[in-house]
Amino acid sequence: MAFNGKWKIHSQENHEEFLKALDVPEMLLKMVKGVKPTTIIEQTGDNFTIRVETPLRTITNSITIGKESEITAMDGRRFMCTARLEDGKLICVTDKFTHIREIQGEDMVETITAASTTLTRICKRV
Repeated sequence: MAFNGKWKIHSQENHEEFLKALDVPEMLLKMVKGVKPTTIIEQTGDNFTIRVETPLRTITNSITIGKESEITAMDGRRFMCTARLEDGKLICVTDKFTHIREIQGEDMVETITAASTTLTRICKRV
């Protein structure tokens, strides 16, 4: 339940490099430069609803621990994701990337890896 709430990105590293590793089109790279999404997470048991809001668009994904779910990335691409909880971390694995969320103190740390590139985000609860 620690993930429940509204989170705003405070800092991030390797954002542009990560998007390039996912083959995000150059035009979209320019549009999202400097954008810091707000993420709203609602957990009910093993079910998570994760809404990511930016000035460009809002995406809502629902995942269930241990079950394969279809998720939509911010660029509109769809991926199949299998989620698990492990050592307090919410881990979502697709064929293109792995997204790990964990609570560290008062922050939510997101580590997203595609190929050999990792995007790290530090989010603060708002």
